[in-house]
Amino acid sequence: MKGAGRMNRRKHSAGLAAGLALAAVAALPARADTVVKVGLINSYTGFVAQAGDLGQKGIDLYFKEHEKDLPPGVKIELIRRDDTSNPEVGKRLAQELIARDQVQLLMGVVLSPVAAAIAPLTVEAKVPLRISIAAAGVQIPRLSPYVARVTFTLWQQGYPIGKWAAAQGWKTAYTAVSDFIPGHDTEAAFTKAFTDGGGKMVGAVRFPPANPDFVPFIQRIKDAKPDVALLWVPAQQQAITIIKAVRDLGLREAGIQIVSVQDLLPDEALPAMGDTPLGLITSGTYSVAGDRPANKTFLAAWKQAYGAESLPDFLAVDGYDAMNAVFDLVKATNGKFTGDEAMAFFKHWKKADSPRGPIAIDPETRDIVQNVYMRRAEKQPDGQLANVEFETMPMVKDPWKELNPEK
Repeated sequence: MKGAGRMNRRKHSAGLAAGLALAAVAALPARADTVVKVGLINSYTGFVAQAGDLGQKGIDLYFKEHEKDLPPGVKIELIRRDDTSNPEVGKRLAQELIARDQVQLLMGVVLSPVAAAIAPLTVEAKVPLRISIAAAGVQIPRLSPYVARVTFTLWQQGYPIGKWAAAQGWKTAYTAVSDFIPGHDTEAAFTKAFTDGGGKMVGAVRFPPANPDFVPFIQRIKDAKPDVALLWVPAQQQAITIIKAVRDLGLREAGIQIVSVQDLLPDEALPAMGDTPLGLITSGTYSVAGDRPANKTFLAAWKQAYGAESLPDFLAVDGYDAMNAVFDLVKATNGKFTGDEAMAFFKHWKKADSPRGPIAIDPETRDIVQNVYMRRAEKQPDGQLANVEFETMPMVKDPWKELNPEK
């Protein structure tokens, strides 16, 4: 009897152990049969780290909201790397992600010089690069057939604001921009449109892209007395600093109009600018004040994720939409695709209801086509400034490519 008791206890213990083992297995997340590796290169440090942070938050928000929508057994793995705002570092990281980590897609990139350094690597590897944050370097998609941009180009906004400025009857203009690719693109686009509209450029200045003292440059504009000045700096802190210089030197009080693209008045930086931007006109692709159902849904999700006081901007929406495109590819292919198949998909990708409005990729140029809005900085009922859209230019292609077709 004692032996039988011991045997029953052993059976009971074995059964309990087996049951616990099965319960432990059941508690584990289901193993993904297909893992899509995406190399995400971003500027988490360096002089554009704030822009990188906003783009990353947009990417993360879409991922968190929609991971459940992936096909059964399919997972997206984001392998994150910091390019430190340095093109050479970005190029090395892309090489490692392609050769060592064997990623199927590259995405992210804040700085256009980083994107330009990475683009040639994608040709031999046949690994698509989805530019999710960078906006300058109009020729970058021409460096590789495996590059597609879901953000915007500075020509898309600089050219319309130049046309608009000329249409106001302003005869003379001055440009002041950061001395790297985005600033150069904005300067060239505005100058082309303004002079084509009958205006005359009376001066141009470029300043260092990192931590410049803007006061001497704003003083030059004031001394030149143009009708209008175009200012461009990287969004966030530099935008706040240059607006302070405009206020301290009384540039607007001197009768000089100021215009820009959306980088000068990013939504999340407006609360730190006081009333100086009031009435200032910019062109842009997104504003938190945009009266669109998809934008209201996006803003609600953003505030739930990042806090009631947090504001996104155009960089956040660009990251959000870029992740949307990757998810659409993975869902359409069940996670199994070649680089050529991915590019065939991206070249025809479109979304009717982005927070910024309808967007689509031009299959000929692999650049984004989207609405460009004229916005005026106005006070809202809560006393805060917002970029209120008052005119829409629908589905604008990159003007530079329209003016400079491939031969």
